[in-house]
Amino acid sequence: MRGIALALIAATLVAGCATAPPEAQSNRDPAANFAAYSTFGWGPAPDVSGAEPPLRLLDQNIRAAIVEEMRRRGYVETTTGEPDLRIVYETKSAEKVESNPVRVGIGVGSWGGNVGGSVNVGSPSLRHYREGTLVIHAIDTRRNAEVWEGRISGRISKGSTDAAAVSTAVRAAMKDFPVRGSDRG
Repeated sequence: MRGIALALIAATLVAGCATAPPEAQSNRDPAANFAAYSTFGWGPAPDVSGAEPPLRLLDQNIRAAIVEEMRRRGYVETTTGEPDLRIVYETKSAEKVESNPVRVGIGVGSWGGNVGGSVNVGSPSLRHYREGTLVIHAIDTRRNAEVWEGRISGRISKGSTDAAAVSTAVRAAMKDFPVRGSDRG
């Protein structure tokens, strides 16, 4: 149950960045010939049973967003036979601490013949937050080798598991996924 809750929390990162947008990263097997891949299917998601309704909905949103991105890049989803690529995703979350140091502000001004100044000192503070990560793996089924991995991390906020937010995160995580027929990616 704890693992499912963490997965749900981690996946809420997708639209949860109140400050800067999350930074996506990807890795690719340089020996992989993406021009040879045309179909994709699903591998089992690690530690995700899909048995509980909230997770099932989140799982549906993540899968739908990945399917949309794969189709946009020219790949066809197959449920029969062995696909060229097997897609697996995982979510993680971690407690983070943000430190704000002491801040000092000095101001001087005048109005008419009057001159004034002020000094303001802000105290240091610590802020705890959860950071979530979505990792998407593409595995060459013939070689049983991972050929691409994309990830995105960011702060988790409330209400960010909806389909539009998930789609935005998946699009960012998969921005470097090779277009079908392109060997360069």
